[in-house]
This record gives sequence, C-alpha cells and structure tokens, in this order.
Amino acid sequence: MSEKQRTLAREVSLKGKGLHSGINVTVTFKPAPANHGYKFCRVDLPGKPVIEALAEYVTDTSRGTTLTQNNVSVATVEHLLAAFHGMQIDNALIDMNGPEAPIMGGAAWKFVEAIKEAGTVEHKEHRNYFVIKQKITYSDEEHGVDLIVYPDDHLSINVLIDYNSRILGNQYAIMESVSDFEAEICNSRTFVFFHELEPLYNKGLIRGGDLDNSIVILEKEVEQAEIDRISKLFNRPGINTHTAGILNNTQLRFPNEPARHKLLDLMGDLALVGQPIKGKVVATRPGHYSNTRLAKMIRQEMKKTLSKHKIPAYDPTHPPIYTLEDIKRRLPHRAPFLFVDKIIELDDNAVVGIKNVTFNEPFFQGHFPEEPVMPGVLLVEALAQTGGILVLNNIDEPSKYSTYFVKIEKLKFKQKVVPGDTVILKMEMVEPLRRGMVTMFGQAFVGNNIVVEGEMTAQVIKNK
Repeated sequence: MSEKQRTLAREVSLKGKGLHSGINVTVTFKPAPANHGYKFCRVDLPGKPVIEALAEYVTDTSRGTTLTQNNVSVATVEHLLAAFHGMQIDNALIDMNGPEAPIMGGAAWKFVEAIKEAGTVEHKEHRNYFVIKQKITYSDEEHGVDLIVYPDDHLSINVLIDYNSRILGNQYAIMESVSDFEAEICNSRTFVFFHELEPLYNKGLIRGGDLDNSIVILEKEVEQAEIDRISKLFNRPGINTHTAGILNNTQLRFPNEPARHKLLDLMGDLALVGQPIKGKVVATRPGHYSNTRLAKMIRQEMKKTLSKHKIPAYDPTHPPIYTLEDIKRRLPHRAPFLFVDKIIELDDNAVVGIKNVTFNEPFFQGHFPEEPVMPGVLLVEALAQTGGILVLNNIDEPSKYSTYFVKIEKLKFKQKVVPGDTVILKMEMVEPLRRGMVTMFGQAFVGNNIVVEGEMTAQVIKNK
C-alpha cells in the first residue's frame, strides 16, 4: 500500500545553545502542507527569510552542515534534520531566532521527543520516494572515504568508521530500516578527541560545548593539570580521570556509539535530498562533506529522471524569448560556430533552445559526404552555448562575461542528427552558480527521442 506524507499536528518549541556559536536559540517546529519538504525560517532577520533544506544550498561542512540561500544561513542542522528524516516527517517549517540549531545533548533524541510531543497527521498526498535504480558512488581515495548507494526496496544504512585510534578501533553500525532510528540511532551523541578541543576553541568554535553534550576521547594519559585547564574552558571542573579512554566518565549508550552517531549525521545530511529514498547506503569513514556530496549526486539523478520524462514542447508559431539577434548580443559565437537559432524557454534554473539543421551546414561536406551526420562534438557545443545563455541570465551585466566549460561527464549519444532535423536543446542547473563555477545537466531531443545527454561544469570569467 502507498504511504501518505506526514507533517506535525501542532507547533512545538525547544531552546538551547548552538554548539559552535554558543548563542541561545529557540527553534519551533511547525506543520507544513504536502510537498513542502523541510524549510528553515530565520525569524530574527528582517523579512523572515526562508532557507530550503536541499543539498545545493550546502556551503560549509567543516564541523557540521551549514545551508545558505540568498546570503542567509543556518548552521549545524544535521541532528535536527536527522530527527525529521528518522521519524518519517515529510513536511515541516522550522523557525529559528538565531544562526545555529541548538546542540540539545549532542544527539537527535530531544528533537525526536519534541516531534512525538507535537504528534503527526497524514496528508492525502502519497509519499514520493526516489527509488535508486543504479549504483551511485562517492569516493575520496586520499582519505579512505567511500559512500555507495545500491538499489533496494527500502532505506537501510551501514556505516564503518576507522580513526586509527586504539580507543575507538574500527566500529560498525547498521540501521536495517528507518523504523529502527528512534530506538537504535537517535540518542547516539557526537564525539571529539581531547587533542582537538583547544584548537577548536581557539578558532571560536564549540563555544556551546560543555563536555556533557559530546563524548570526549582521550587517546593517551595526560597530566591532571592539563585536564583541569581544558575542563575550565568548558565550565566542567572536577574531572579527575586521566587514563586513556572516555574523558568525562560518561557511560557509552552503545559500545559502538560513535559509529551510530556517524550514521545519525548521515541520516541528517541525506534529508537534504529533498525526498525519502529507497536504497542501501554503505558508508566507509563518512563525514559531512562526503554525505552532502552524495546527497547532491542523488539529487542530480532525480533531476535527470524527471528531465527524461519532460520533453520540451516546441511550437514554431510562438514567438521566441530570444531571436538569433538577441542570442548574438549575449554570446560571442558567430558563423560558422553559432549553433543556437533561438531560445523558447528561460528561467533561473533551465533554458530551452532550438537548432535547425540543414544540409547547407559546412561540416556536412566532410562528415560525411555520402551519409551526412552532425558531429557529436557539435551537438555538445550546441548544448554548451545554450547553457551559456542560462548562466549569463543569472549574473549582472552578462555581456562582460563568458562561460568556459571545464568538465563534461556521463556523456551519452543515443541517436544520429541528420539534415532536416530540428534539435531541441535543454539545459538545467544541477548546482547554482557559486564562486564562478556552475554545473548543468543537458539533453538534446529530435522529436520525442533523446539524441545526446550529459553533465557539464563551466567556469564564468570576466572578459578582459
């Protein structure tokens, strides 16, 4: 049977300190309509700006996950999002009167308790799962990081951590089903090594830490004076155990609590996919950077899947958004190397262009005289030029900039393009323009058939 989307039955609020900022924050969970997803509202700022909890808005993963949209940020959101994801709440508006989510004990269980206190209601709309159809992999060989999602009929997660620590050792954690999250995962606390505490504090971080909301791991015995000095930083005097092990004499809730917390973090970061997934996740040495990169990759696959079912309609009787002369004012290309005749659709995230292919194209003289076929590289160039229109549409004074493609991935040619064909060129943003770099997914169609598709990354550079 199909599952229905769920939201909260009523509002509920929590108060606490941000782990890194130390700022007191009130967070309020509110019901939201179907297909709303998770969104944060900074109620302390003018206009109460909203930040969508989506992977493309991740801007920092150094000691937590930070989201930024329209220059407004919310930080350390992973535990909060893990609670919503793990409790299978699909839609919620999350009000915050500060820049960082409260740490609330270093795990997700207090957020889970708040969700249970608020209660849940079902929408009439069905839950929209993204079903993994083929393996998706993120790897970082230098740091021994591997995250793989395999096709499956439900979400499960396996996590292996190895910090080359004789205290932690290799640890493994498994969540066979999302229904196990509350009992097995949500109360697993964050952890930190003793030698990291002072450098983090000196960087202005962990100002909301108090040695009660994390597991502090002491790799080797140190002098009591050193422990006293660090304890004073965090207003936690009286710690007198200085043998290797768990510094603050906290009893672990599970023998593999650190591995379970890494699984919790992964649940929170995977919430940034924007909809629940069905797949088996196997993660070796995951962290926020790799987690959010995997979430972005899954979102890319989602967008491609949606694109394949949305062939742009072309009616030549409708006036174009940009004529050929308009395009020439925006792109530096000229004959015989301008491969977009008009633009028929354009917004901040997608563009559709048209290329009419005739036998008079100069390349057909040699490609091939007896069987004319448009070169695949020129189809890619036509997509690239169409993508250039999209990118330049998102910046001020576009005539002063040019786009240069730096990478093409997962390129597939499906069908020949021959004289007489009208090619529909579609480019969509995969990741927004950031620091001069942008990634797009492109498809070219003839009629109802895809002729080429692939992912392109471009750099936007100001003209000299």
